[in-house]
Amino acid sequence: MSVRLIDGALLAEVTAEAQASPRLRKNRNFHPRDDYPGHRLLNALEPGSYVPPHRHLDPNKDETMVVLSGRLGLVTFDGQGNIAGTAVLAPGSHTLGVDIPHGTWHSVLALCPGTVFLEAKSGPYLPLTGDELAPWAPAEGQVEAAAYQATLARLFAAPAS
Repeated sequence: MSVRLIDGALLAEVTAEAQASPRLRKNRNFHPRDDYPGHRLLNALEPGSYVPPHRHLDPNKDETMVVLSGRLGLVTFDGQGNIAGTAVLAPGSHTLGVDIPHGTWHSVLALCPGTVFLEAKSGPYLPLTGDELAPWAPAEGQVEAAAYQATLARLFAAPAS
């Protein structure tokens, strides 16, 4: 195993992979296997990629994200799907990242091309269960998902002057 540098070339590479992906996102895992106890990865998102609101119920699945490039919008929700809070995360800004406790409904979206964040959480990887997917939001791939994602994006639109 060798040391892996996280540099501009790596961010550009994973960004290009996200841009070429139908889902407009791509992970670059640093952990060797899905069953590994600690997950560390780069997560590249492009505008228009829809990350359905979800939560992690496992008390070991708190999630930390630190933005390395671009701008990431974070939306948190209450249990009925009402917006509980928003934040813009970006390198060089007041807020670089977030630590999301398990059980918190959340979604993220790229606010500009080339958005890449470092994510860390406990493994193993397990697909989200029905109780972890928001019943009040469309699932990825549903026709309504694009409109819902656009509604979330408008939360971060600059007001007209």
